[in-house]
Amino acid sequence: MPFKPKSDLVDVSSFSKLKYKDIFDLGEFYDALHEYLQEMEWKDEDDQSDHWETYYGERVAQGGAKEIWWRWRMLKKAQGTKLTYFLDMTTHLLGVTSAEIVRDGQKIKTNKAEIEMSFRTSIQQDYLNEFRHHLILKHFGDWFAKKIYFRVLEQRKKELYQEAFELQSFMKQWFKMKRYLPYEETKNFFPSYAWPSHQK
Repeated sequence: MPFKPKSDLVDVSSFSKLKYKDIFDLGEFYDALHEYLQEMEWKDEDDQSDHWETYYGERVAQGGAKEIWWRWRMLKKAQGTKLTYFLDMTTHLLGVTSAEIVRDGQKIKTNKAEIEMSFRTSIQQDYLNEFRHHLILKHFGDWFAKKIYFRVLEQRKKELYQEAFELQSFMKQWFKMKRYLPYEETKNFFPSYAWPSHQK
């Protein structure tokens, strides 16, 4: 969660999760996810770039299997409003090992792991901070949020929820999992380097 006062943040979706355990190329997935989020204009809070990784941890077991954690904290300004979207993503990988598979007569070096990703989206109401520091308007901040800006906030909550759902759908498509979108995309722009065992 971003380090903000809780009164300014409105939770949109709490901890959507995605789990996958099979053979996939971890480096390609990392790059594809990074490119997708850049394309959707998510930025880092400090330098407004793509340096949103706040934590990376790696532990190697005796057998050589790795356990990896990474946390990404991103934000995006909602166009035409005084709202900021936040996306917090935590990724945990277990048993990351090297693997080799044969596809179309070629040997491919890849990884085998279990990945669990959790997402949390929230909206910060930037206008409340401006109201708090204004001599007269500070008395009307709550009233403005509940009576006047309520519909705009509800609309933006739906938009952010839909964007988080599309992100989850992108990852499911990359891992070749079943998706539940009202429309079916014919081909993913980012090629998938996942080879699920249930698809031969």
